[in-house]
Amino acid sequence: MMRAAGAAREGFVQKIEAIVREERLPIVLAALGEHGYGGITMTQVRGHGRQRGVTEQWRGNEYRVDFLPKIKIEMIVADNVADSVINTICENARTGAVGDGKIWATPVTRVVRVRTGEVGEAAI
Repeated sequence: MMRAAGAAREGFVQKIEAIVREERLPIVLAALGEHGYGGITMTQVRGHGRQRGVTEQWRGNEYRVDFLPKIKIEMIVADNVADSVINTICENARTGAVGDGKIWATPVTRVVRVRTGEVGEAAI
């Protein structure tokens, strides 16, 4: 049986991954904190999208930056709050300019809390 788009599955969890601008990270984290979402991993990454980097000037010389600094946020959340987390990140990471980032969600088939052995939604 297929589920409707956006319909929550009780007991299921999703991994939310978001690539955002470095300068938007404090705003995104504050917004996630206001909504009570915990358990976050942040990694400094470099990459590019369709724009393939940027051309910048420094001391009168032009140079090409192919891989731009970004932040990757990773969260494991209950299926029923995944859409809310994605919307919160999107609304607070958006500047309206090229390079604002991407967000994607993938189903997690198993999550285990190492300390207690809890599994599934109880482990997040």
